[in-house]
Amino acid sequence: MMKTVAFSMAICVTLATLAISAQPPAQTGNGGSSTVRVLPVQRNITMLVGPNGNSAVQVGTDGVLLVDTQDAAVAPQLFAAIRTLSDKPIQTIVYTSFHAQHTAGTEALMKLGAAAGGAQPALRVIGHDNVLTRMSAGETPGTRSGASFRLNAAITVPVNSSYFTPTRDFFYNGEPIVLYYAPAAHTDGDTIVFFRGSDVVSTGDIFLPDLYPIIDVQNGGSVNGTIAALNRVLELTVPARFQEGGTYVIPGRGRLCDEADVVEYRDMVTIVRDRVQDMVSRKMTLAQVKAARPSRDYDAEYGAASGAWTTDMFVEAVYRGVGGK
Repeated sequence: MMKTVAFSMAICVTLATLAISAQPPAQTGNGGSSTVRVLPVQRNITMLVGPNGNSAVQVGTDGVLLVDTQDAAVAPQLFAAIRTLSDKPIQTIVYTSFHAQHTAGTEALMKLGAAAGGAQPALRVIGHDNVLTRMSAGETPGTRSGASFRLNAAITVPVNSSYFTPTRDFFYNGEPIVLYYAPAAHTDGDTIVFFRGSDVVSTGDIFLPDLYPIIDVQNGGSVNGTIAALNRVLELTVPARFQEGGTYVIPGRGRLCDEADVVEYRDMVTIVRDRVQDMVSRKMTLAQVKAARPSRDYDAEYGAASGAWTTDMFVEAVYRGVGGK
């Protein structure tokens, strides 16, 4: 009996030690504030956890590649976190969507880089054509000015920064990087970023492990496109033993994940979609569908009663996406 107790206590101590050592260290650029945390993922990729979203960083001899620049307000902390990884300039930025929490920090980061001194190479901003045209000053999706996009007063990028094909690939810092266009998912311009050598996927807001998917219907998002995008992520991921680890997944916000988390999320969205589809086929109104709570068994994990994206908003987006009127 005493041996069993001692053995159990030893296991508890070991697990506690592992849990503590697994906590990502806080890296700061603001007098000790932990606004942006640095979490090494694997091989060449690091996850930067901000207050409103995540960024993925790849560093190497070519420079710094950053997936999503977060909000402008967090740019000093984001820049300081990047500087703990590399002193090379931010040379390539990939946008997973056009929303401000993914793109608004770009200009501030460039100014911080210039202020830090040293040669600043021409910035390369890569995103789907729908993203860069929507961000261009005074333009609408599908149009551009001459040979460049003018993203704001300080940033102009060439037209070849955008892509409109199903995929785009390039080689950077000794690693192949593949961009997958996810049509009509979170928006109509989402990009999934696959770091093939490091075996890491960055999803943007297609996948949010603690919130129902944000489906921006007004900007081309849809529930069926979201499910298709999640299935694409699952095509890229391979788990290690016992379905843990293997390919790591950096979500638009929230914790670092792996394939099992995405499977659970994909299944949840599919089940809610099918329930709402059945209700629409029975001529139920939106108010009746919301009252029936088709997501009720998932609300504790993914739901929100208030904030920028609520359970009601998610159900309504699904309702519109399956033909509800």
